[in-house]
Amino acid sequence: MSRLPKQAWLLGWVSLATDTATEAIYPLLPFFLTQVLHAGAVSLGIVEGAAEAVNSVLKIWSGRIADRSPKKRPLVLFGYSVSSLARPFIAVTTTWLQVFTVRVLDRVGKGVRGAPRDAILAHVTPAGQRGRVFGFHRAMDNLGAVLGPLLATLFLYFYPGSYRTLFGLTIVPGVIAIALIVMIREEPTDVAQPLRAAPADPSSAAGLKACATTPFVAFIGVLTIFTLGNSTDAFLLLKLTDAAGSAKYVPAMWAAHNFVKAIVSYLGGTWSDRIGRKQVIGLGWLIYAVVYGAFAVATSIGVLLAWFMVYGFYFGFAEGTEKALVADLAPAESRGTAFGIYYAVQGIGALLASIVFGLIWNAFGAAAAFGVGAALALVATVLLAII
Repeated sequence: MSRLPKQAWLLGWVSLATDTATEAIYPLLPFFLTQVLHAGAVSLGIVEGAAEAVNSVLKIWSGRIADRSPKKRPLVLFGYSVSSLARPFIAVTTTWLQVFTVRVLDRVGKGVRGAPRDAILAHVTPAGQRGRVFGFHRAMDNLGAVLGPLLATLFLYFYPGSYRTLFGLTIVPGVIAIALIVMIREEPTDVAQPLRAAPADPSSAAGLKACATTPFVAFIGVLTIFTLGNSTDAFLLLKLTDAAGSAKYVPAMWAAHNFVKAIVSYLGGTWSDRIGRKQVIGLGWLIYAVVYGAFAVATSIGVLLAWFMVYGFYFGFAEGTEKALVADLAPAESRGTAFGIYYAVQGIGALLASIVFGLIWNAFGAAAAFGVGAALALVATVLLAII
């Protein structure tokens, strides 16, 4: 990893700091919403689904702006700053609608920064090493997702029930992330279309047309099916919380899960450079289907926790590799737009999947909801294999 570009190293540390803050809160949100604020499963699905949808749709806009600008860092800095400043306000929320507002603002920041950040990573990395670089970035992101819950567990051990204080303290790693971004030096990149020459109609599809290659469209089509079954992980955490009887050790479970993700992400990305992106993504999606099927039938905390660790392999194989595949399939001058489309499909699918999951959970129980997610993942895996 010593040969990674300096920008990749810095952006990796930025993600580690940001996820330390985010993931100190995230595993506690299902308990905080359902037990402290007395919201239901549908409200949980709306909060997390809408937050991810806003995040992903914004990435189309930010990706297109990034394609038209030789400098991507200002968008990255703005996005991380919005998230870092909004996130701690969960500490003062008293209703699930207020949590909804804070989570949406947090994801607005993520939506603005994601596509231009990935465009920077793709630009500074040779094609044959993109799996390794994107895998490294996901690994650092996941290490932050280990550190955040562990710090949260330690804090709650000494200060039981002090959820709001913990949420407020997430401002510290957020400020560290902003400082690291300021240190990044970015070389100007080629642009698809100068900003001053932008057409009057903001809905111009020049960047979209450049991405409309048959392999890219085919992958996005299959990804759409998969994301319709890919509801928020908050539902897995909710079932773990119910099985454990309390939220006390849920952050530690989330940390262990993310440790698996961190280990597998770099290996999965590097593996995809050797054997092919589609094979590694397909394996990740298959693991997702098996885990959701297991969550549909398992009830004991030990069995659920074991499958939750296996769930980390899905992320390790699929997340970074999907991004590397997008970078491979999209034209260089339109990668920001391509990443925006990729994230938008994920976000809109997550919104629909999460709301439907919550409705199925309320009407037919958790087993039916997890079963539907497993079935859609299996269909997508088969389609990915044959296209």
